[in-house]
Amino acid sequence: MAGYIQVYTGEGKGKTTAALGLAVRAAGANWNVFFGQFCKGMRTSELAALQERFADRITIHQFGMPRFIMGAPQEEDIDLARRGLAEARDAVTSGKYSLVVLDEANVAIKLKLFSVEDMLSLIDAKLPEVELVLTGRDAHPRIVERADLVTEMVLVKHYFQQGVAARKGIEK
Repeated sequence: MAGYIQVYTGEGKGKTTAALGLAVRAAGANWNVFFGQFCKGMRTSELAALQERFADRITIHQFGMPRFIMGAPQEEDIDLARRGLAEARDAVTSGKYSLVVLDEANVAIKLKLFSVEDMLSLIDAKLPEVELVLTGRDAHPRIVERADLVTEMVLVKHYFQQGVAARKGIEK
């Protein structure tokens, strides 16, 4: 089976949620999944559910601090992301995983935690049968060009604009 490159991007809600749904589907098909999150280190309900119910199929690693990056990234943000990129490269080349999700990888590129060339090199190194999913806003045009499937989530309306914070069980 050929593994494709999927990108979920855009300003709308649902990029990580779509990737999580795909990870669950793959686990249900007895695939091993690597789910790496860049720019995020917070404990979230969706990761707790995956770790509790799919630990035998889904490996989860976070490569971010337990906070949002506001302004310029700190050295620790860059170090974590680069360590994550190395781990992600191992995941796409090891033969252990059929699906590799790199959540917020597009944002990591935008923030210059690593370069688009670094990600393209990872894509080039991936085994042909590995399905690779990159999520996050502002997908780089070179990533979009290289992808086989690109979905853009469009923000039409969001209650966040009225001051509603992220809610447990819905956004976190």
